[in-house]
Amino acid sequence: MISPTGDGAPAVKRPPLLVTAELPPDVLAWADAMRRAYFPPERNRLRAHVTLFHALPPSVEAELRETLADLAAAQPPQARITGLMKLGGGTALAVDCPDLVDLHGHIAQRMHGLLTRQDAQPLKLHITIQNKVSSEEARALQAKLAPALELCASSVSLPSGSMPTRRVCGGRSAAFRFAGERGGGSCESPG
Repeated sequence: MISPTGDGAPAVKRPPLLVTAELPPDVLAWADAMRRAYFPPERNRLRAHVTLFHALPPSVEAELRETLADLAAAQPPQARITGLMKLGGGTALAVDCPDLVDLHGHIAQRMHGLLTRQDAQPLKLHITIQNKVSSEEARALQAKLAPALELCASSVSLPSGSMPTRRVCGGRSAAFRFAGERGGGSCESPG
């Protein structure tokens, strides 16, 4: 591929942008332990998270950063885990958070025409703990976890301020924490 500047240097293809919401430390530890136990290890490259967008084009990075910084000025969303979600060849923890769905809608509207089919679908918030397995294996895990999650789903909530939005791109990430959190309303680039 020739560089757009015409200097003959190869153009670097940048990976798509992934936008996730982080989990509070206690919920992250709990969900990530399940993810490590049930996710195929060769495919488990991320910690437990809630995906908002799977593949935004890298060309929108500056606008996305600006949008996330603006949205981070709002109060943190209230969220809770409501039980299991069946993914066909996987299992997830269902998350209820209308404010995060609204945030997704706002970003989707700004990125209209640039979304993949997957990112343009209505958002069903979840934390994937198992994926890329047979449907039989997924159903077995769901049967195993369902009784325990029914007992604790109403008590496992994601406290206010616990779901900062994080943008990940090619191994780099930037956190946009909601107002009232450490670094509220600003962008942090973790080392």
